Amino acid sequence: MSKKPDLVIRGGTVIDGSGGPAVDADVAVSDGQIITVGQVREVGTDEIDARGRLVMPGFVDVHTHYDAQVTWANQITPSSCNGVTTVLMGNCGVGFAPVRSDHHDMLISLMEGVEDIPEVVMNAGLPWTWSSFPDYLDTLAARQYDVDVATQVPHAALRVFVMGERGANREEATAEDRIEMARLAKGGILAGAFGFSTSRLLQHRTAKGEPVPSYGAAEAELAEIADALAQVGRGWIQVVGDYGDAIDQEFGLLTRLAKRSQRPLTLTLLQKNSDPDQWRDLLDRIATANSDGLQITGQIRGRPTSTLLGFELSENPFLGCASWQELASLDIDARVAMLRDPNLRARLIAEPGRNSAQIKRLRDWERIFPFGDPPQYEPDPSTSVGAEARRRGIEPAELAYDLLMENDGRGILYHPMTNYAGGDMAPVYEMLGHPNTLIGLGDGGAHVGIMCDATDMVHTLTHWTRDRTRGPRHRIEEVVRRLTSANAEAIGLHDRGRIAASMRADINVVDYEALQLQVPEVRYDLPAGGKRLLQRSKGFDATIVAGVSVWRHGEATGALPGRLLRSGH
Repeated sequence: MSKKPDLVIRGGTVIDGSGGPAVDADVAVSDGQIITVGQVREVGTDEIDARGRLVMPGFVDVHTHYDAQVTWANQITPSSCNGVTTVLMGNCGVGFAPVRSDHHDMLISLMEGVEDIPEVVMNAGLPWTWSSFPDYLDTLAARQYDVDVATQVPHAALRVFVMGERGANREEATAEDRIEMARLAKGGILAGAFGFSTSRLLQHRTAKGEPVPSYGAAEAELAEIADALAQVGRGWIQVVGDYGDAIDQEFGLLTRLAKRSQRPLTLTLLQKNSDPDQWRDLLDRIATANSDGLQITGQIRGRPTSTLLGFELSENPFLGCASWQELASLDIDARVAMLRDPNLRARLIAEPGRNSAQIKRLRDWERIFPFGDPPQYEPDPSTSVGAEARRRGIEPAELAYDLLMENDGRGILYHPMTNYAGGDMAPVYEMLGHPNTLIGLGDGGAHVGIMCDATDMVHTLTHWTRDRTRGPRHRIEEVVRRLTSANAEAIGLHDRGRIAASMRADINVVDYEALQLQVPEVRYDLPAGGKRLLQRSKGFDATIVAGVSVWRHGEATGALPGRLLRSGH
């Protein structure tokens, strides 16, 4: 070794991200890169005692929505405080560039409706110092972060930029529209975007309840954009869509786009309650397509898609009750003071919700559970609010109310909505073991008042390698590979995701036995005092980005070595 290392991580057990067996080794770092994995005799400028610890690559999250947060924040939480060192934004076809000055409200409405980020937060926080997509990248490039950030060209923003109201209203694009969208998508990739994203999901709607501009976009429009990606020769296509009875038509469209672009394509893959076996059908179709030379992956998450219900959160089982309107505008302390009134309790429990859809979603008692501490993401159906209420001989609404009043009115109920049709996560076990899947869908930065699934990567590591009791587990080495090198390589980042010489020094030092997600907390730290759920973990001794510790023992160091990543640069 020619010079003194900047950092030596000494005496840890290295899980290198390749999927191979763990080894005991030191790791030496210099100038942001790993220079040695093995025995290091030199003393580093900084040293971390990793005896009894696991040393693994930083996690790479390919599905986040930090598109707004990165314009006002330097700490990309809750991802960075949970071992993530690289995030990919611009998913699901929504984002903030390109944009015309008179379309700001339109893109805010899209992000509010699709990703549940409050309008007031975005209006207060977004600086709008850009118009074109390259301008947006330049804005981000001038900022510093505690992790690396990357993004994609979002279809909805592209469509509105080119077509205006016609695009927002989902009118068919003209030939001139298609040519211009393809030109701008190509320019976005050349400027550094890592792909193109679109939503074909009817559930994705604007704040006004309208389908997103990309919903139902004609194949000719998408084909023109696919051709543009083929010309550039880099980037992937990210899709979230509906299938149902149209699975032949929709999947056929996706395979043609993958073939036309000659680029990887990734699609959202979840078990739906309405069609519990469709995910298997999709994986079979993906395997067939890939055997013909395509590169399609199903993007999965390691636990259910879930909403959290609480009196301090955006939703609770009593949201639609007439008496709730007395509380809606109050701060949490005043709200809880009123909720302690037994007369108000009786009224709320007795009152129906406003509509059947809301009642079904917020009072699905057989699929709503106490969250627990530590949080339990694979609860037994026998522990549901409905089941427990029957044992006690009371109404489920009574039990839910009392559970929510725990912890000074800050109790939380857990509602798994996907990947839980059979009352366990057996489908997720199969998905995690499938060669054509990627771990993503944590939605960091989105759904700030009802979800906190950005911590899915920590949960995947602990649950599927150590904690699961309701079925088989996976090898820790393979799970770490999935969270690191597999995701990095999928989006074309070959300089990270491995603990190996010459690789970027993005590293987690983990007290594996102590690693545990904590109960989410509500923070009022968004622009305009907006609230969000923030969930942290115990057990990370250090999270290191480019050789610099950004988090140590649960506390931010203040270091900001993260940067905007540009594809092809």
